[in-house]
Amino acid sequence: MQNAPANAAVAEDFIRTHPLSPEDAQTTKFMQDMSAGMKGKLRGIEARGPFDGIMEHVMPPEDVIFEAGAVGGISGLWVRPKHFRADEAILHLHGGWFHWGTSQAFRHLVGHIAKQANAQAFIPDYRLAPEHPFPAAVNDVEASYRGLEKEGIRSVAVTGDSAGGNLALVLSSLVATQAIAIDMKLVAASVLSPVTDLTLSGGSYATRADADPYFIVSQVTELVRSYLAGTEPNHPLASPLFNHQLANLPPLRVHVGDDEVLLDDSRRYVEQAVAAGADAKLDIWMGMPHGFPGAVGKLNAASLALKSIGGFVDEKLSASRTVV
Repeated sequence: MQNAPANAAVAEDFIRTHPLSPEDAQTTKFMQDMSAGMKGKLRGIEARGPFDGIMEHVMPPEDVIFEAGAVGGISGLWVRPKHFRADEAILHLHGGWFHWGTSQAFRHLVGHIAKQANAQAFIPDYRLAPEHPFPAAVNDVEASYRGLEKEGIRSVAVTGDSAGGNLALVLSSLVATQAIAIDMKLVAASVLSPVTDLTLSGGSYATRADADPYFIVSQVTELVRSYLAGTEPNHPLASPLFNHQLANLPPLRVHVGDDEVLLDDSRRYVEQAVAAGADAKLDIWMGMPHGFPGAVGKLNAASLALKSIGGFVDEKLSASRTVV
Protein backbone atom coordinates (compact mmCIF):
# COMPACT_ATOMS: atom_id res chain seq x y z
CA MET A 1 0.00 0.00 0.00
CA GLN A 2 1.43 3.36 -0.97
CA ASN A 3 1.67 6.13 1.60
CA ALA A 4 1.22 3.73 4.55
CA PRO A 5 2.73 4.97 7.82
CA ALA A 6 6.37 4.03 8.25
CA ASN A 7 5.79 3.11 11.90
CA ALA A 8 2.98 0.56 12.19
CA ALA A 9 2.86 0.93 15.97
CA VAL A 10 2.13 4.64 15.60
CA ALA A 11 -0.52 3.90 13.00
CA GLU A 12 -2.39 1.72 15.49
CA ASP A 13 -2.95 4.78 17.68
CA PHE A 14 -5.37 6.31 15.18
CA ILE A 15 -6.27 3.49 12.76
CA ARG A 16 -8.69 0.75 13.72
CA THR A 17 -9.18 -2.18 11.37
CA HIS A 18 -12.43 -4.15 11.48
CA PRO A 19 -12.27 -7.78 10.29
CA LEU A 20 -14.67 -9.14 7.71
CA SER A 21 -17.21 -11.50 9.24
CA PRO A 22 -18.12 -14.71 7.38
CA GLU A 23 -21.72 -13.52 7.07
CA ASP A 24 -20.68 -10.20 5.55
CA ALA A 25 -18.24 -11.96 3.22
CA GLN A 26 -21.12 -13.90 1.70
CA THR A 27 -23.28 -10.79 1.39
CA THR A 28 -20.57 -8.64 -0.19
CA LYS A 29 -19.80 -11.40 -2.70
CA PHE A 30 -23.45 -11.42 -3.72
CA MET A 31 -23.51 -7.62 -3.91
CA GLN A 32 -20.38 -7.54 -6.07
CA ASP A 33 -21.83 -10.11 -8.45
CA MET A 34 -25.03 -8.09 -8.72
CA SER A 35 -23.21 -4.80 -9.38
CA ALA A 36 -20.58 -6.19 -11.79
CA GLY A 37 -22.33 -4.72 -14.80
CA MET A 38 -22.31 -1.22 -13.27
CA LYS A 39 -18.56 -0.88 -12.75
CA GLY A 40 -17.37 2.33 -14.40
CA LYS A 41 -20.79 2.95 -15.97
CA LEU A 42 -22.10 5.82 -13.81
CA ARG A 43 -21.05 8.88 -15.79
CA GLY A 44 -22.47 12.35 -16.32
CA ILE A 45 -25.96 13.63 -15.58
CA GLU A 46 -27.58 10.57 -17.14
CA ALA A 47 -26.47 8.61 -14.05
CA ARG A 48 -28.57 10.73 -11.68
CA GLY A 49 -31.67 8.57 -11.91
CA PRO A 50 -29.89 5.23 -11.45
CA PHE A 51 -27.77 6.64 -8.62
CA ASP A 52 -30.78 7.98 -6.73
CA GLY A 53 -32.46 4.63 -7.31
CA ILE A 54 -29.60 2.87 -5.53
CA MET A 55 -29.88 5.19 -2.53
CA GLU A 56 -33.65 4.77 -2.37
CA HIS A 57 -33.06 1.10 -1.53
CA VAL A 58 -31.48 1.96 1.83
CA MET A 59 -33.64 0.44 4.56
CA PRO A 60 -35.86 3.15 6.09
CA PRO A 61 -35.24 3.86 9.79
CA GLU A 62 -38.10 3.66 12.25
CA ASP A 63 -39.44 6.68 14.16
CA VAL A 64 -37.85 9.26 11.86
CA ILE A 65 -39.79 11.93 9.99
CA PHE A 66 -38.74 13.97 6.97
CA GLU A 67 -39.70 17.53 6.18
CA ALA A 68 -38.76 19.72 3.23
CA GLY A 69 -37.12 23.00 4.14
CA ALA A 70 -34.43 25.53 3.35
CA VAL A 71 -31.44 26.67 5.39
CA GLY A 72 -29.30 29.62 4.36
CA GLY A 73 -31.29 29.89 1.17
CA ILE A 74 -30.44 26.30 0.16
CA SER A 75 -33.34 23.90 -0.22
CA GLY A 76 -33.11 20.47 1.30
CA LEU A 77 -34.63 18.06 3.76
CA TRP A 78 -34.86 18.00 7.54
CA VAL A 79 -34.48 14.57 9.10
CA ARG A 80 -35.89 14.33 12.61
CA PRO A 81 -35.76 11.28 14.88
CA LYS A 82 -38.11 10.84 17.82
CA HIS A 83 -35.62 12.37 20.25
CA PHE A 84 -33.57 15.49 19.47
CA ARG A 85 -32.70 18.91 20.90
CA ALA A 86 -33.90 21.98 19.02
CA ASP A 87 -30.58 23.82 19.36
CA GLU A 88 -28.42 20.99 17.98
CA ALA A 89 -28.15 19.62 14.46
CA ILE A 90 -26.21 17.52 12.02
CA LEU A 91 -25.40 18.98 8.62
CA HIS A 92 -25.12 16.01 6.25
CA LEU A 93 -23.58 16.49 2.82
CA HIS A 94 -24.58 13.77 0.40
CA GLY A 95 -22.37 11.89 -2.01
CA GLY A 96 -22.51 11.45 -5.77
CA TRP A 97 -19.14 12.55 -7.16
CA PHE A 98 -20.37 16.18 -7.24
CA HIS A 99 -22.76 15.26 -10.10
CA TRP A 100 -25.49 13.11 -8.55
CA GLY A 101 -27.57 12.77 -5.44
CA THR A 102 -30.43 14.55 -3.71
CA SER A 103 -31.54 15.08 -0.14
CA GLN A 104 -34.59 12.96 -0.88
CA ALA A 105 -32.53 10.00 -2.08
CA PHE A 106 -30.22 10.14 0.96
CA ARG A 107 -32.94 10.61 3.56
CA HIS A 108 -32.91 7.01 4.83
CA LEU A 109 -29.13 6.80 5.21
CA VAL A 110 -29.08 10.09 7.10
CA GLY A 111 -32.09 8.97 9.11
CA HIS A 112 -30.05 6.13 10.58
CA ILE A 113 -27.26 8.51 11.56
CA ALA A 114 -29.69 11.03 13.06
CA LYS A 115 -31.50 8.35 15.05
CA GLN A 116 -28.26 6.95 16.45
CA ALA A 117 -27.08 10.48 17.33
CA ASN A 118 -30.41 11.62 18.83
CA ALA A 119 -30.08 14.73 16.68
CA GLN A 120 -31.99 16.34 13.84
CA ALA A 121 -30.18 16.62 10.53
CA PHE A 122 -30.42 18.87 7.50
CA ILE A 123 -29.40 17.62 4.04
CA PRO A 124 -28.89 20.53 1.64
CA ASP A 125 -29.43 20.10 -2.07
CA TYR A 126 -26.19 21.82 -3.03
CA ARG A 127 -25.74 22.62 -6.71
CA LEU A 128 -24.30 19.89 -8.90
CA ALA A 129 -21.82 19.79 -11.76
CA PRO A 130 -21.58 20.08 -14.70
CA GLU A 131 -24.27 22.79 -14.66
CA HIS A 132 -22.70 24.30 -11.54
CA PRO A 133 -18.99 23.44 -11.28
CA PHE A 134 -16.60 24.21 -8.43
CA PRO A 135 -16.93 26.22 -6.22
CA ALA A 136 -20.76 26.27 -6.37
CA ALA A 137 -21.14 23.25 -4.06
CA VAL A 138 -18.66 24.68 -1.55
CA ASN A 139 -20.51 28.01 -1.54
CA ASP A 140 -23.87 26.29 -0.98
CA VAL A 141 -22.50 24.17 1.86
CA GLU A 142 -21.07 27.25 3.54
CA ALA A 143 -24.41 29.05 3.14
CA SER A 144 -26.24 26.11 4.74
CA TYR A 145 -23.79 26.02 7.63
CA ARG A 146 -24.17 29.75 8.28
CA GLY A 147 -27.93 29.43 7.95
CA LEU A 148 -28.14 26.86 10.75
CA GLU A 149 -27.22 29.55 13.27
CA LYS A 150 -30.18 31.63 12.11
CA GLU A 151 -32.36 28.56 12.71
CA GLY A 152 -31.41 28.67 16.38
CA ILE A 153 -28.75 25.96 16.21
CA ARG A 154 -25.91 26.42 18.70
CA SER A 155 -23.97 23.18 18.24
CA VAL A 156 -23.55 21.31 14.97
CA ALA A 157 -21.79 18.21 13.70
CA VAL A 158 -21.00 17.81 10.02
CA THR A 159 -21.22 14.43 8.31
CA GLY A 160 -20.85 13.42 4.69
CA ASP A 161 -20.18 10.55 2.35
CA SER A 162 -17.87 10.33 -0.68
CA ALA A 163 -18.06 13.72 -2.45
CA GLY A 164 -20.10 14.91 0.51
CA GLY A 165 -17.22 13.81 2.71
CA ASN A 166 -14.98 16.06 0.63
CA LEU A 167 -17.33 18.98 1.23
CA ALA A 168 -17.60 18.19 4.95
CA LEU A 169 -13.81 18.29 5.30
CA VAL A 170 -13.59 21.50 3.30
CA LEU A 171 -16.23 23.07 5.55
CA SER A 172 -14.42 21.84 8.67
CA SER A 173 -11.20 23.46 7.47
CA LEU A 174 -12.96 26.76 6.76
CA VAL A 175 -14.36 26.77 10.28
CA ALA A 176 -11.02 25.69 11.78
CA THR A 177 -9.15 28.55 10.10
CA GLN A 178 -11.92 31.00 11.07
CA ALA A 179 -12.76 31.69 7.45
CA ILE A 180 -16.31 31.20 8.75
CA ALA A 181 -16.57 33.21 11.96
CA ILE A 182 -19.93 32.76 13.71
CA ASP A 183 -20.99 31.93 17.26
CA MET A 184 -22.35 28.47 16.45
CA LYS A 185 -19.91 25.73 17.40
CA LEU A 186 -18.78 22.92 15.09
CA VAL A 187 -18.25 20.12 17.61
CA ALA A 188 -17.47 17.13 15.37
CA ALA A 189 -17.00 15.84 11.84
CA SER A 190 -17.53 12.27 10.71
CA VAL A 191 -17.25 11.19 7.09
CA LEU A 192 -17.60 8.06 4.99
CA SER A 193 -15.09 7.33 2.23
CA PRO A 194 -14.30 11.00 1.55
CA VAL A 195 -12.84 12.15 -1.75
CA THR A 196 -9.82 14.12 -0.54
CA ASP A 197 -7.46 14.18 -3.53
CA LEU A 198 -8.73 15.29 -6.94
CA THR A 199 -5.25 14.81 -8.42
CA LEU A 200 -6.12 11.11 -8.10
CA SER A 201 -2.65 10.24 -6.83
CA GLY A 202 -3.74 7.72 -4.19
CA GLY A 203 -2.08 4.34 -4.54
CA SER A 204 -5.36 2.52 -3.98
CA TYR A 205 -6.58 3.58 -7.43
CA ALA A 206 -4.18 0.83 -8.56
CA THR A 207 -4.13 -1.57 -5.62
CA ARG A 208 -7.94 -1.64 -5.29
CA ALA A 209 -8.75 -1.36 -9.00
CA ASP A 210 -10.02 -4.94 -9.20
CA ALA A 211 -11.65 -5.04 -5.76
CA ASP A 212 -13.70 -1.85 -6.13
CA PRO A 213 -17.10 -2.85 -7.59
CA TYR A 214 -18.10 0.61 -8.82
CA PHE A 215 -15.32 2.95 -9.91
CA ILE A 216 -12.47 2.97 -12.43
CA VAL A 217 -9.86 5.67 -13.02
CA SER A 218 -11.14 6.83 -16.43
CA GLN A 219 -14.65 7.29 -15.01
CA VAL A 220 -13.42 9.22 -11.98
CA THR A 221 -11.08 11.35 -14.10
CA GLU A 222 -14.00 12.40 -16.29
CA LEU A 223 -16.15 13.32 -13.28
CA VAL A 224 -13.39 15.29 -11.59
CA ARG A 225 -12.58 17.23 -14.76
CA SER A 226 -16.26 18.12 -15.15
CA TYR A 227 -16.53 19.28 -11.53
CA LEU A 228 -13.35 21.37 -11.56
CA ALA A 229 -14.02 23.02 -14.93
CA GLY A 230 -10.45 24.29 -15.20
CA THR A 231 -9.63 24.75 -11.51
CA GLU A 232 -6.38 23.09 -10.47
CA PRO A 233 -7.15 19.75 -8.76
CA ASN A 234 -4.84 20.55 -5.83
CA HIS A 235 -6.83 23.66 -4.87
CA PRO A 236 -7.36 23.22 -1.09
CA LEU A 237 -11.09 23.94 -1.34
CA ALA A 238 -11.39 21.22 -3.97
CA SER A 239 -8.95 18.69 -2.49
CA PRO A 240 -8.89 18.73 1.32
CA LEU A 241 -5.65 16.72 1.30
CA PHE A 242 -3.85 19.84 0.08
CA ASN A 243 -5.09 22.00 2.94
CA HIS A 244 -2.18 22.01 5.37
CA GLN A 245 -3.87 23.97 8.17
CA LEU A 246 -5.55 21.10 10.00
CA ALA A 247 -4.44 21.61 13.58
CA ASN A 248 -7.73 23.17 14.71
CA LEU A 249 -10.10 20.73 13.05
CA PRO A 250 -13.00 19.56 15.21
CA PRO A 251 -12.73 15.95 16.44
CA LEU A 252 -12.82 13.85 13.28
CA ARG A 253 -13.72 10.22 12.54
CA VAL A 254 -13.36 8.72 9.07
CA HIS A 255 -14.77 5.37 7.94
CA VAL A 256 -13.72 3.65 4.70
CA GLY A 257 -13.93 0.21 3.12
CA ASP A 258 -10.75 -1.70 2.34
CA ASP A 259 -12.13 -2.69 -1.08
CA GLU A 260 -12.44 0.77 -2.61
CA VAL A 261 -10.21 2.97 -4.74
CA LEU A 262 -10.74 5.83 -2.26
CA LEU A 263 -9.01 3.97 0.58
CA ASP A 264 -5.84 6.04 0.37
CA ASP A 265 -7.80 9.29 0.20
CA SER A 266 -9.01 8.52 3.71
CA ARG A 267 -5.75 7.11 5.01
CA ARG A 268 -3.55 9.98 3.86
CA TYR A 269 -5.94 12.68 5.06
CA VAL A 270 -6.16 11.22 8.56
CA GLU A 271 -2.40 10.76 8.71
CA GLN A 272 -1.95 14.41 7.79
CA ALA A 273 -4.55 15.59 10.31
CA VAL A 274 -2.94 13.56 13.11
CA ALA A 275 0.50 14.90 12.19
CA ALA A 276 -0.93 18.42 12.50
CA GLY A 277 -2.16 17.65 16.01
CA ALA A 278 -5.86 17.12 15.28
CA ASP A 279 -8.03 14.58 17.07
CA ALA A 280 -8.55 12.33 14.06
CA LYS A 281 -9.10 8.58 13.77
CA LEU A 282 -9.64 6.20 10.87
CA ASP A 283 -11.81 3.07 10.79
CA ILE A 284 -11.00 0.66 7.96
CA TRP A 285 -13.62 -2.01 7.27
CA MET A 286 -12.09 -5.07 5.64
CA GLY A 287 -13.86 -6.45 2.58
CA MET A 288 -16.23 -3.50 2.39
CA PRO A 289 -17.00 -1.67 -0.87
CA HIS A 290 -17.70 2.02 -1.37
CA GLY A 291 -20.97 3.09 0.21
CA PHE A 292 -21.29 -0.04 2.35
CA PRO A 293 -23.20 1.76 5.19
CA GLY A 294 -26.09 2.03 2.76
CA ALA A 295 -26.51 -1.74 3.12
CA VAL A 296 -27.74 -1.34 6.70
CA GLY A 297 -29.97 -4.31 7.49
CA LYS A 298 -27.93 -6.47 5.13
CA LEU A 299 -24.36 -6.01 6.35
CA ASN A 300 -23.35 -6.18 9.99
CA ALA A 301 -20.50 -3.77 9.18
CA ALA A 302 -23.00 -1.19 7.91
CA SER A 303 -24.97 -1.23 11.15
CA LEU A 304 -21.81 -1.07 13.24
CA ALA A 305 -20.36 1.83 11.23
CA LEU A 306 -23.58 3.86 11.46
CA LYS A 307 -23.82 3.13 15.18
CA SER A 308 -20.22 4.30 15.61
CA ILE A 309 -20.85 7.53 13.69
CA GLY A 310 -24.07 8.27 15.53
CA GLY A 311 -22.53 7.51 18.91
CA PHE A 312 -19.56 9.77 18.19
CA VAL A 313 -21.79 12.65 17.12
CA ASP A 314 -24.07 12.15 20.12
CA GLU A 315 -21.07 12.19 22.46
CA LYS A 316 -19.64 15.42 21.03
CA LEU A 317 -22.99 17.20 20.94
CA SER A 318 -23.66 16.19 24.54
CA ALA A 319 -20.23 17.39 25.64
CA SER A 320 -20.84 20.80 24.08
CA ARG A 321 -23.89 21.57 26.20
CA THR A 322 -23.51 24.28 28.79
CA VAL A 323 -24.40 23.12 32.26
CA VAL A 324 -26.55 25.74 33.90
